[in-house]
Parts: sequence; C-alpha cells; structure tokens
Amino acid sequence: MRGSWSVDRTLLDRKTGISGTFTGVVRFTAHDDGGLWWREEGTVRWAPVDGAPFTGPASREYLLRPADTPEVLDVYFPDGRPFHRMGFAGQANQDEHWCDPDTYRVTYTFRGPDQCGYRWDVTGPAKDQLLESVLHRLEATPGAGPGPVPDPRPGVTPDAAPDAGRAG
Repeated sequence: MRGSWSVDRTLLDRKTGISGTFTGVVRFTAHDDGGLWWREEGTVRWAPVDGAPFTGPASREYLLRPADTPEVLDVYFPDGRPFHRMGFAGQANQDEHWCDPDTYRVTYTFRGPDQCGYRWDVTGPAKDQLLESVLHRLEATPGAGPGPVPDPRPGVTPDAAPDAGRAG
C-alpha cells in the first residue's frame, strides 16, 4: 500500500438525503514502528443545505500496524486509540467500530494491484450515512509490493466477498 493514491468518495446523509463528494490524495508512508501512516487530504463538496453548497478542505490520518494475521492491518487514530481492522481477503475485509451512539461498519474491496475501495455504513440515532471510496495508485513505489492482498479462494472475485463480517 505504500505510496500515493488518488481517492474519490461519495457521501450520502440518508437522514436528510443530502449528498456530497470528497476528492484528494492518500499517502501511505513508513512509520518508525514498522507500520504505515495513512494521510489523506482533499476537498469535500456537499450539496446545498437551505442555501449555498459547501466546498472546503478536509483531511485525516491514521496509523496502520501489522495485526496478528498477515492479511490484516490494525488501524489506529493518531493518538493511539484503536479504530478498526483493515483487510482484503475473505471475511477479514469487514469490521465494525462503535462510536457512541453510532455503529460504523466497513467493507474493504480488492480491485487489482493498483485499485482498492472501502465502504462505511454508519447507523445509529445520531447518524445514518453511506461513504464509499475508491483508491487508485498514482505511482509505483519501490518496495511497496503489489497492493492489497486479494482473496486467495478459487472462484471468489474481489466484489463477491461474503456479507458476514467480524464484529470489532
């Protein structure tokens, strides 16, 4: 995953019906503990909410660390709090995170060595959102490897991952 990736995200607030987009760049860079920094910067655009549309800068970052299995990375907030697990093979492609009072469910999808995606389905009393992201590798990075780990099972295509996931 090391290197720079473009990111295109669709945003849908299902409570209000308002939609938006995020476009930007994700940079996965080496961290001194053997993990990777995930730094994302770009522009978010929301449709009008009783007036003018909103457009502005947006960013976030996480720390990815090797997990107890080779197909999975543990994702942490910058302050060290655990967030969720990131994987692309079998049921390891799904995880869940509780952020009181809402539940965040993520599904990662391998689409080839230079493309992957993920989908956050957020539900609860405070939020009802769907966020879908597609990443495309922008450059070849020495030592970066071929990209996300595909599902090794014969006959399983990247978009045919099982619906059942692990609870975080």
